[in-house]
Amino acid sequence: MPPGKVLQPVLKMKVDELFLYWLSEASTQRMLQDCLRRIKAPGRDQPTAGDGEQPGAWPTAPLAAPRSSGLEPPGTPGPGPALPVGAASSPRNAPHARGTRRSAGTKVVQTRKEEPLPPATSQSIPTFYFPRGRPQDSVNVDAVISKIESTFARFPHERATMDDMGLVAKACGCPLYWKGPLFYGAGGERTGSVSVHKFVAMWRKILQNCHDDAAKFVHLLMSPGCNYLVQEDFVPFLQDVVNTHPGLSFLKEASEFHSRYITTVIQRIFYAVNRSWSGRITCAELRRSSFLQNVALLEEEADINQLTEFFSYEHFYVIYCKFWELDTDHDLLIDADDLARHNDHAISTKMIDRIFSGAVTQGRKVQKEGKISYADFVWFLISEEDKKTPTSIEYWFRCMDLDGDGALSMFELEYFYEEQCRRLDSMAIEALPFQDCLCQMLDLVKPRTEGKITLQDLKRCELANVVFDTFFNIEKYLDHEQKQQISLRRDGDSGGPELSDWEKYAAEEYDILVAEETAGEPWEDGFEAELSPVEQKLSALRSPLAQRPFFEAPSPLGAVDLYEYTCGDEDLEPL
Repeated sequence: MPPGKVLQPVLKMKVDELFLYWLSEASTQRMLQDCLRRIKAPGRDQPTAGDGEQPGAWPTAPLAAPRSSGLEPPGTPGPGPALPVGAASSPRNAPHARGTRRSAGTKVVQTRKEEPLPPATSQSIPTFYFPRGRPQDSVNVDAVISKIESTFARFPHERATMDDMGLVAKACGCPLYWKGPLFYGAGGERTGSVSVHKFVAMWRKILQNCHDDAAKFVHLLMSPGCNYLVQEDFVPFLQDVVNTHPGLSFLKEASEFHSRYITTVIQRIFYAVNRSWSGRITCAELRRSSFLQNVALLEEEADINQLTEFFSYEHFYVIYCKFWELDTDHDLLIDADDLARHNDHAISTKMIDRIFSGAVTQGRKVQKEGKISYADFVWFLISEEDKKTPTSIEYWFRCMDLDGDGALSMFELEYFYEEQCRRLDSMAIEALPFQDCLCQMLDLVKPRTEGKITLQDLKRCELANVVFDTFFNIEKYLDHEQKQQISLRRDGDSGGPELSDWEKYAAEEYDILVAEETAGEPWEDGFEAELSPVEQKLSALRSPLAQRPFFEAPSPLGAVDLYEYTCGDEDLEPL
């Protein structure tokens, strides 16, 4: 082959090779025989005398030859190919016979094609997947649009500002605090107001494509090109709640509190709603949660502290004060030594190392030189104080699953229990041997697979908190040891609505913090210090944060950073 010549396959040779291979198959031979029989059956026409063949039936040798000796090579004398006989006859001598046979064969084939096909199975299966909600025939889009247009007609130039969006939200049939998402969804943040035409076009599109509240809420807040919500998408909505809810009116002039409160609420939303740990809330996750019900309650409940699942200011206050006590340099980042001081070093160092290993940080930008931010501390504290919720069980399971195989082996349990034994020995307390402890834990969990504990095993267990505390929280482990297992089970089986472990903890800690603040209020001379108007409002709501060193006001709304905050040197000193 000449140099530089590139070998190229000859397509025709390959096709011929494949055709010969197909023609030599036994199934192909049977199919051809069947076709010949069906062609011969209708008329059994005989070739004329001028064709050079004897009158009578068609020869059968070509049909039998492929069975015995296979495909005849080209040029070999013998009977003709097993094709319709008319092809071997002269068209000049017998045109009528050839035409008759061909038309008969065509008629049979057409008859077979006209046979009715059985109905497809999928036609009997109704639609069951509605990612944007099940469509409702009862929604009268024109009537809703007409009501919205009537509402806009009351505003100057038929343009609604942020203050007017409460009436618009009611005209749309939405809860009051959807006014922020509606305003931003229609592009109001760019011009400060929304025209009736732009809003109607936006809402009509939503009504046509989104058929339930979850899909509408996600559509209003999501970024262009997305079908999910990330943490930053909630900032405008929560900023409007801070600005307008009567239970947070004392924060209007204390802007330095806004970003901390918003960050806390966002982390609690993702802690409870984002069950996939993806950092993205989908319509399905929002639909399964109680978040939208809590948003609706914002309108009915003037006391924000009654909404304990997401919006409670008292819960934010407890979380932030606990973080502030650990963050000695007040840079809103804590390292492993800082976190180890939580609850008087109750958590083992091995578990602290696992928290900082990235097992529960969801890949966020929170680990910076071996430190975690306030956002991650929210997850830690809620998981630490309430180990019965699905998210907290997943949190600690991720930490204890050292090899990431989805199961806790006996080796992993012993790895964490070793430090517990050493700490008990240092306290002059006799530790239970690991084998005995393991038997107790297996009796509690009752794993379905012998020799390992899975996440589902722990979620079925009513005393998962006891299991976790046994292996890495020395203080709570001793508390559990002082109680009888019967009383633990009785606490778990009590009927009726009951406060969660986190709600109990937050209420107790809030009372303690308020008592400490109240005890330190009077000055030594018996006179109280003169408070600023902001401090008076904060004190009226029993919020000691105003007397604590704090930070400068955060950047504008669009630049709020949920994970990192900077502070100047002057902010590190007490006021």
